Amino acid sequence: MSRPLIALAVSALALAGLAFAPAAESAPAPDRAAGAEPVLLELFTSQGCSSCPPADKLAEQLATDPGLVVISRPVTYWDRLGWKDTLAREDNTVLQQAYARVGLLGQNGVYTPQLVIDGSFGTVGSRESEVRSGIARHGGKGSAAIRVRDLGAKGVGVGIDGAAARPAELVLVAAKRKAEVAIMRGENSGRLVNYTNVLKDEQRLQSWDGGKASLVIAPERLKVAGADAYALVLREPAGGKVLAARWLRP
Repeated sequence: MSRPLIALAVSALALAGLAFAPAAESAPAPDRAAGAEPVLLELFTSQGCSSCPPADKLAEQLATDPGLVVISRPVTYWDRLGWKDTLAREDNTVLQQAYARVGLLGQNGVYTPQLVIDGSFGTVGSRESEVRSGIARHGGKGSAAIRVRDLGAKGVGVGIDGAAARPAELVLVAAKRKAEVAIMRGENSGRLVNYTNVLKDEQRLQSWDGGKASLVIAPERLKVAGADAYALVLREPAGGKVLAARWLRP
């Protein structure tokens, strides 16, 4: 487990909103008694971290479980050590720092590889037993559910239902399912590493204060360059808890 000590600048995301759509165009409100909701796993990783490839491999395995929404979030703070991560985004670094500020990451603070479960629990991303135990203890505890419906040329309808202790936001995550990177310098020099569901873009769609809501995601929002998979995440902002998550595969 590696943890370089550097100062990280916090930047705000400029994200476009999405107006509510007529109920007739949206997915039906979810049934809260329908069963367990998917669990969001966010892996903070880096091409410059020698401890990360085992976690990247575990993320690839976990992503085959339909009950898990696995997103790889490469961070930027390893770039100064000899290799600039070709997949890293400052937004990922900012989110990891936000989790640390609210106390989610405990005394260990920010490090790689770090896996966060439903915005509620963080652990070392390469320790499979701890990850699976964390999923069982902390995953699927959100207070909401998301349902989706393909509307063809009109886009994708989304229905949300549940409770919110504080204002939340619905975020559209664009990801690349598979990325293979030949690392030429740094701690992983000479290694070929596979990454799974690498975050390419995030768009804030709508704020949510609880109850039933519906909206439509227009087709053009599902055309992010380099992305071939999309997920919806309903979360409290600034490193808060995840209330619901679901893959969206148009």
